[in-house]
Amino acid sequence: MSTNTLSKETELRLTEFFNNSIDSKSMAKTIRQVNFLIALNAIREDGFLQPENISLEDSFYWLNKLAEILDPYLGIE
Repeated sequence: MSTNTLSKETELRLTEFFNNSIDSKSMAKTIRQVNFLIALNAIREDGFLQPENISLEDSFYWLNKLAEILDPYLGIE
């Protein structure tokens, strides 16, 4: 995993976007729905992930991670 540092301007824009522009719960719900649709399409198309689709698998992980940051759902019992 690589770590990238964001510029101050990018950090401010992201903070403004997530604090003022969107509702975090609805954004997390949308991310999860899109992730589900992408996964469903990939399964129907290939049956399983081919080696060239590994980046797709990584994308699922990072989208789910973002959704969990916005609205923790999986950690709630």
